Amino acid sequence: MIAIASDHAGVEMKAAIVAHLQNRIIDCGPTTDDSVDYPDYAKKVVDQIKDKKADFGILICGTGIGMSIAANRCPSIRAGLCRAVLDAILTREHNDANVLCLGARTTLIDDAIKIVDVFLKTKFSDADRHTRRIDKLSTCSC
Repeated sequence: MIAIASDHAGVEMKAAIVAHLQNRIIDCGPTTDDSVDYPDYAKKVVDQIKDKKADFGILICGTGIGMSIAANRCPSIRAGLCRAVLDAILTREHNDANVLCLGARTTLIDDAIKIVDVFLKTKFSDADRHTRRIDKLSTCSC
């Protein structure tokens, strides 16, 4: 399953992705373009992954940056902002990202759907260097 949420700026893109992925989605809202706070919706998706109700998450806001910051506060989440198909391939292959972040104001909906499809089908490249780096992320502290 894939958990998805947006803020008010991403509602239209989220609806298009939900329609594209159909029954593979847990829609965590919102359903209108009334102003909301993106951290609240990032948490809903992160919780679905932490509770093992979803394998992946998709988060959409105006630029994707705020959602990326919010999601990456959780140690078990590796959220990547992707604006191109190559970004999606590399964030999965190299970082084993489990959350895709998209910018509704920076990415066309048709491009976002291509990015989603590639993100979901790309496998982690289990290379030692990538695994070693991901392991270090769980021990990072500031």
